[in-house]
Amino acid sequence: MKELSTDEAPPSIGPFSQGIEDGDRIYVSGQGPIDPETGDIVDGDVATQTERTLENVDAVLRAGDRSLDDVVKATVFLQDMGDYDAVNEVYGSYMSEPYPARSAVEVVELPVDIAVEIEVVASTRG
Repeated sequence: MKELSTDEAPPSIGPFSQGIEDGDRIYVSGQGPIDPETGDIVDGDVATQTERTLENVDAVLRAGDRSLDDVVKATVFLQDMGDYDAVNEVYGSYMSEPYPARSAVEVVELPVDIAVEIEVVASTRG
């Protein structure tokens, strides 16, 4: 098991790693729309927040020499399922076919006041 860490994504806010490489999989902890340089939540609507979130996910994957193209499973956490279509539009522009398996769930609260959080599992086989 190998920890993945990068300054190009926000640091973890608890006792967990940004990502872990284990065997032929990379597990990226939930990322949100946090600017890694400032530590601030990005300004903007849920589409803007989704863009920054996926850029943070990709940064952790790049720390393991992978990218969003290697994602096999994603979980999207939304504070409002009414944002589903807007998130899907951005998500579809960042992910490539065949699209990863995915679930999306509405949650009451996330650790910080953000509209979206995304975690992924990626393959290291390529």
